[in-house]
Amino acid sequence: MRISYYFAAALLAAVSCTPRNAVEADYNVVPLPRQIELTGGNAFRLSPGTCLVAADSSQAVNATLFADYVETLAGFRPEIKSEAPSDNYIRLTAGNTEAGPEGYVMTITADSIRIDGSDAAGTFYGLQTLRKAIRGSKGDDVLYPAAVVTDAPLFSYRGAELDCARRFFPADSVKTFIDMLALHNINRFHWHLTDDQGWRIEIKSRPKLTEIGSKRRCTLANTLFEDTLIYDTIPHCGFYTQEQMRDIVRYAADRHITVIPEIDIPGHMLAALASYPELGCTGGPYEVMCRWGGSEDILCAGNDSVYAFLDDVLDEVAEIFPSEYIHLGGDEAPVTRWEKCPKCQKKIHELGLKDDEHCSAEHKLQNYLLAYAADRLVAKGRKIIGWDEVVGNGVDKSTVIMAWRGPHGGYDGVYSGYKVIKASNWYLYFDYKQAKEDSIGAPYDRMIPLDSTYAYTPIRPEYTPEQTALVIGVQGNLWTEYIKSFRDAQYMALPRMAALAELQWTDAPKDFDGFKKRLEGLIKVYDAEGYNYRPL
Repeated sequence: MRISYYFAAALLAAVSCTPRNAVEADYNVVPLPRQIELTGGNAFRLSPGTCLVAADSSQAVNATLFADYVETLAGFRPEIKSEAPSDNYIRLTAGNTEAGPEGYVMTITADSIRIDGSDAAGTFYGLQTLRKAIRGSKGDDVLYPAAVVTDAPLFSYRGAELDCARRFFPADSVKTFIDMLALHNINRFHWHLTDDQGWRIEIKSRPKLTEIGSKRRCTLANTLFEDTLIYDTIPHCGFYTQEQMRDIVRYAADRHITVIPEIDIPGHMLAALASYPELGCTGGPYEVMCRWGGSEDILCAGNDSVYAFLDDVLDEVAEIFPSEYIHLGGDEAPVTRWEKCPKCQKKIHELGLKDDEHCSAEHKLQNYLLAYAADRLVAKGRKIIGWDEVVGNGVDKSTVIMAWRGPHGGYDGVYSGYKVIKASNWYLYFDYKQAKEDSIGAPYDRMIPLDSTYAYTPIRPEYTPEQTALVIGVQGNLWTEYIKSFRDAQYMALPRMAALAELQWTDAPKDFDGFKKRLEGLIKVYDAEGYNYRPL
């Protein structure tokens, strides 16, 4: 036994002295940093002995996340310290006023990597570059070439939407989606929580919204475009408690992502009407919708109880979500019920609303209702986002327009002097199929392959500098009518989310072949994280 012990000890010592394999990192990641200057000299070696040095509590959160990333990709976990050793460390600081908002300067030498962000978010994006630069396999050290990387985003608003109203996804899946956004330097999570097919947000003052509105008895099993509609017999239900939503807000904030909820009014409200029939023009009965599309039954703008309902809902939404923006929808709201509703017509008369060449009195009533909701939120220090239909209704210029219709979505909004987030359904709708042979995705004639998303130009060449400044961001949208599981949702988002990230982050010249080459490194991260994606 003594001989076996010494033999084992000698063998262990020999193994521990065996040089570890090392693979060189590549800073040409997605999205592409603004400037990569290789400075020569020896590379920095990320190894099990490397430590992360965090300057404060926000950097400690960044460091913990990066340690998780390294453990997933390289198989070891760097230690986190508050003081730097003599060498072999990555130091995280913020306060670089020259880096630009959410920007960073990263200096790599043989002894250390120093990431100095303009703020904690900037430092985080520097760490994402280090993460995505890792090549090799688990067990390999990583050699980061000596360099100075200077980087900052093109747009302040870099968004992605997930529709949890049509398909309810558990809170853990929502967190995974947030992790996907963080990997792609996306800083806004647009969370679609209410629609005709389901109400997913707990409102304690209106408990029927989740008792009734979160459940539909069946779901369309084929498509709206077939002659005969076929429904399954499987109830679909689910909602997020307020505590779950606050937890998701915190989870996103740790990753420098703001959660923007959408409560769509006055249309897409059938789940709310099924819960509280008195809010509709006809009084019902209403049912949570089993098919896709919208309904002509919308909130009754002539009914005083609707405004009390909005007060209750929006007050609790503002309490749960601290985001600067709240999305109020405003899209696809037919006013056919209002045209015949005595209460709505009385309201139109009281307000003195008249048809004109640009807008009907009913659409002006819609603007009045939206303005009421907006004022409620503005009083709480919030700003409003609406879909581009609200432009035609003359909504207040303080509203940010989310432009989705057509190849140049937002054209009219920009020309009308609104701030705009580009979300064109010709390029940035990730529920559209990526190829005809795909079995997952909406059955529309138009496809949106990866190269189409990458080719999109959010800033039109004819824009003046003043109009260009009105485009504050770009967003990709993932609607879920024809997406049955979260793995399918991942498949539809990836790798198109990578092309979205390029649009949001950099104005470098288009080079699709070069982008695909860089994407190969990102796909290694997808594999390591277990994400489902469409192969290149």
